[in-house]
Amino acid sequence: MTKFQKIKERAEHRKGGGAALKKLLPKMASKKQLQSLGDDRYLAMMTKCINQAGFSWKVIENKWPEFEEAFFGFDPRKLGLLSAEQWEAYTGDRRVVRNWQKIKALQENVFFVQEESRKNGSFGNFIADWPASDQIGLMSHLKKHGSRLGGQSALWFLRRTGKDCFILSRDVMVTLRGSGLEVAEQPSSQRDLKKIQAQFNEWHEETGLPYSHLSRIAACSVGENYLQQG
Repeated sequence: MTKFQKIKERAEHRKGGGAALKKLLPKMASKKQLQSLGDDRYLAMMTKCINQAGFSWKVIENKWPEFEEAFFGFDPRKLGLLSAEQWEAYTGDRRVVRNWQKIKALQENVFFVQEESRKNGSFGNFIADWPASDQIGLMSHLKKHGSRLGGQSALWFLRRTGKDCFILSRDVMVTLRGSGLEVAEQPSSQRDLKKIQAQFNEWHEETGLPYSHLSRIAACSVGENYLQQG
């Protein structure tokens, strides 16, 4: 496997030097910040990522204040009290995306967030305590127990809350495969995902860099789009 230093040098060359590359690296929340983030904010970010999947990110972003209003600021306690009829009524509410599958996902994720909060003291504790060295395990848990939280939706949910994590973008996968890792271009099997986790763990041990930075640097080291995120 290619040493990460070589990947980093390539990314620096493409981005105009180490200082320029450093400016592109994502910010991460501390464990304390993850723990202090309210259950409502985690639920809101889940919902935003789910609604942006297969849709215009900009449209959802511009419409987001209306989502917040329609869904009571994503307060799990208030949403947990809604009747089936009230949930169904959102399919006619112009303030939100009137897609029943995505509305139903929020309904189901209300109870997912509440359950993890009950078990861990808060949903933030649940996210903060899960080790970055087992991100694949966290992704599996989100997919199994949450609603529509598989694949890229789970990855972007974690990244946007500030959790240290890698993103399996096209350019990150090109870097991994180009470095010698034998996995599918669009990995979905646990076998491939565990191999990817092991490689990021190895790079983390080699460099001491957080997983979010390893991911972004890997993405910046290849591809035609010099602003491709990872």
